[in-house]
Amino acid sequence: MTDVTATEASRNFADLLDAIEHEGAEYTILRRGRPVARLAAAPTRANGAEVKRLLAKHPPDERFAADIRDALDQITVDRLRA
Repeated sequence: MTDVTATEASRNFADLLDAIEHEGAEYTILRRGRPVARLAAAPTRANGAEVKRLLAKHPPDERFAADIRDALDQITVDRLRA
């Protein structure tokens, strides 16, 4: 992570954003020699294609529906006892 003074960041903000977007750069913004902020890429959101890829990579658990039914049955039994 590269240190940049607040003045340098202000004067070169567009260049810093370009480096972050295209090169994955990260910066620590310094004020009076002390770190006050980090400037880095925002987390990306998953799109539909990414969700499909993850679902294909992790197939469903065959027992999932049965586990949910068992849990719901247990909740019902617990409520009747209360």
